[in-house]
Amino acid sequence: MNPMDLLKNFQNIQSKVGEMQEKLQSVKVTGTAGGDMVKIEMNGQMTVTRVTISPEAVDPEDLGMLEDLVLSAINEASFKIKEKIRQEMSGLTGGIDLPPGILGT
Repeated sequence: MNPMDLLKNFQNIQSKVGEMQEKLQSVKVTGTAGGDMVKIEMNGQMTVTRVTISPEAVDPEDLGMLEDLVLSAINEASFKIKEKIRQEMSGLTGGIDLPPGILGT
């Protein structure tokens, strides 16, 4: 598909984006760190919906390690959601990569 065809179909794409945003509400991914000691669940709107921390990950003498594990798990979940969104957008645009942020992602 050439870029001019994409512009002609932009309104159709916008309506499909609305449908996709609704669909993404039900998408869930889990990011993990520390051999699954920390798990972060995130939905398609990039909202953290659940945090699970194993007791072994909690060391009062080393809170920095726990903080790093939580951060790592959040980053992994965020990457997974962005990848799912990218895949969905690719389907809407016929495989053409759009500039980041053009459709709200």
